[in-house]
Amino acid sequence: MEISDLSQAEFYLQHLNYYRLGAYWLPFESDHTTHLFRSGTKFEEVLSLYVFDRELRLLMLDAIERVEVSIRSQWAYQIAHLHNPHGHLDATLSVNNSRWQKNLAKLTTEVNRSDENFIKHLITTYSEALPPIWAVCEVMSLGLLSRWFDNLKPMKTRRAIAMVYGVDEQVLASWLRHLSLVRNICAHHSRLWNRDFTITPTLPRNKPVGLASQCIPGSRKLYNTLIILLHLMDMIAPKHIWRIRVKDLLSEHETLVTAMGFPADWVESKIWRC
Repeated sequence: MEISDLSQAEFYLQHLNYYRLGAYWLPFESDHTTHLFRSGTKFEEVLSLYVFDRELRLLMLDAIERVEVSIRSQWAYQIAHLHNPHGHLDATLSVNNSRWQKNLAKLTTEVNRSDENFIKHLITTYSEALPPIWAVCEVMSLGLLSRWFDNLKPMKTRRAIAMVYGVDEQVLASWLRHLSLVRNICAHHSRLWNRDFTITPTLPRNKPVGLASQCIPGSRKLYNTLIILLHLMDMIAPKHIWRIRVKDLLSEHETLVTAMGFPADWVESKIWRC
């Protein structure tokens, strides 16, 4: 590897960790066994790839946060209106009682350790097993929300939540599982750009019209995740500029999109048009 500024390289290795940065120079190796690099490989290229991935993760977290807040709100709203304000305490609303008990135990732990003033107020003011659903949803993780929705039994309620996002309830359940994984990868600062996901999202069929054709069937790469987030962002924040921010980042690193499963003509796809 060519290192034009040794002190700069030492500085970044000191703060980024050799092992972490090593994951980004793997694509530049001609022989992983001997750790020989392709001729002309520069340290600055590796560092640029790392910085790109970091910026990409931050963009993903920005969108996932807004999606998470929206779906938590719909989960609480629909259960409260179709059942009761403490529907999360009703085991009959679950498909599997054992899973419901585990979810409830996790939610109880989250509530008890919360330092939010509104949670403290509700606990000290009212005698109830847990605060109402519109309050406890605010301390739920995306993973717990995903597991709760997956175990939610009343089909009318599941469909009411999914309808807000224009998809089938089974598709939404799959998206939540996938986005929970992606969120955890980003939150733990792990490599994202060329990852093959172990949990892939179910692609829509008929709803919403045309979205399936924007996706890549069978792909384990990030491209389908971006399509899903674009659709969800269009539903919950119609005036968002997230699409523009993603395209701007990708335009600075055009050579990296192939490793994320992007098709050659992705810019021409309807969902990417501003």
